[in-house]
Amino acid sequence: MYNIQNKYTVVGESMVDLILFNANVISMNRKRLTRRLVAIRDGKILAVTANDTLKELRSRKTKVIDCIGKTLLPGFIDAHLHLHAFAESFVTLNFDRWNNLHSISDIQARIRESTQGLPPGTWIRGRGYHEFYFSEKRHPTRWDLDEAAPNHPIRLTHRSGRAHVLNTLALELASITKETPDPPGGIIDRDLRTGQPTGLLYGMGDFLSKVVPPLDDARLEHCLKLADRELLSLGITSIQDASSHNGIRQWEMFRGWKERGLLRPRVSMMLGVECFMKHRGHDFSTHVGGTQLRPGGVKIVLDRSTGRLNPTQQELNKIVLRVHQSGLQAVIHAVEETSIEAACSALEFALRENPAAHHRHRVEHCSVCPPALAKRLASLGATVVTQPPFIYYNGDRYLRTVSSAELKHLYPIATLMKNGIKVAGSSDCPIAPANPLIGIYSAISRTTQTGQTVLSEERIPPLDALLMYTDYAARANFEERMKGSVIPGKLADLIVVDGDPTTLPPNETKDISVEMTILNGEIAWDAMA
Repeated sequence: MYNIQNKYTVVGESMVDLILFNANVISMNRKRLTRRLVAIRDGKILAVTANDTLKELRSRKTKVIDCIGKTLLPGFIDAHLHLHAFAESFVTLNFDRWNNLHSISDIQARIRESTQGLPPGTWIRGRGYHEFYFSEKRHPTRWDLDEAAPNHPIRLTHRSGRAHVLNTLALELASITKETPDPPGGIIDRDLRTGQPTGLLYGMGDFLSKVVPPLDDARLEHCLKLADRELLSLGITSIQDASSHNGIRQWEMFRGWKERGLLRPRVSMMLGVECFMKHRGHDFSTHVGGTQLRPGGVKIVLDRSTGRLNPTQQELNKIVLRVHQSGLQAVIHAVEETSIEAACSALEFALRENPAAHHRHRVEHCSVCPPALAKRLASLGATVVTQPPFIYYNGDRYLRTVSSAELKHLYPIATLMKNGIKVAGSSDCPIAPANPLIGIYSAISRTTQTGQTVLSEERIPPLDALLMYTDYAARANFEERMKGSVIPGKLADLIVVDGDPTTLPPNETKDISVEMTILNGEIAWDAMA
């Protein structure tokens, strides 16, 4: 695939470490200046120029890669994922609809199979199910799971990540009984006749994270290595972890992974509200440097599982104001129109109390957003971080289940951009697979897995879709001066792919493969290695 050359005569003392030439360089500059060569020194881009400068740039120690016309892009940035959950997914039963699972009995069979040889009391974890695709058209219950494995505690996580099902043993370990009241912002589903918990829990993920024991260190490290390799193979060189329960323990975990070289993509870790309130003065320093690991904004989850806004508008206003006054970004999870309106009201309140420009407070997901609300977000200077791959993976279900009033405003990326909002792209992995090229394809085509179209008027041009996963994702985290485009002085995080997303027919974009990932000026992943 590549012609890697190391033995050259010294023609200068430029001390260039790596040169990629004969490449189709897409720098993310809209002018699309023709450039074929990128030179790297000390982990940064030194020059972006023409092929004929090769001789004057290389030296005896320079590694030179002939890209044979392949496309070179800045490394992809996933602006919203959950790394710990992604790592765990490698040892979690996958119950999504692409695994030949069509009913609750299929789930039961997989669980029975998984318990073979496991000592009683060992936790069984499963994720990715959606009742829409089951023949029964309902969630599993504690009793369904008991039939499969009564002696093993079980936690199944819905595809959305917002609902979980526990069997009887897991409910006992979580101390959830008939008398247990619903927690703030959560719902314990109950049998209408007996009042007993059915095992289905809404909005209680943070609570369960404290109940279900974590993977042991050796197993987690194994999973992390798999996640690391998967991210690099997809061209993802930076991630922004959006877990709402992130705190000091999670920071120390990330720092340990980074310092031991177990996690190579750069990481920005958002802080949960609880951590922000308790540890605002904590020293989030690290020996690996701020470009490798840094704290991000404060994640605030707006939830309507109970039918009411949680936190309330007044509480939300206070939280956002405190985050705003601290100089950090408020990162507000808001899906429905009413939640996005509440986020806007909280931002307006904070900006009235403490006017500030260039804050870039974020609204995550922004799934149902009418044009008037898009204009309101734009007037506030808000950044939107959304998930284009949901259109591809969930679009067929959206077309059948989302009301017409909401469907016409579903993931309106073009509308948001036309209002001047820098929309960043993400996967919400493991809610959806991490592949940015599926997200790019979805934003360009608005096409589902079966070829149906979801709001063709919200399609965006290929370069805009690429910007969502590069420059705009960097801007969402105040990092555009160091990453997100192929410009001298920026970090040498680059990828080589086997097709040009800006010129291929849209339906071929999703099939583009990453052939090489360069991180900090070094080859971190090579498809041919």
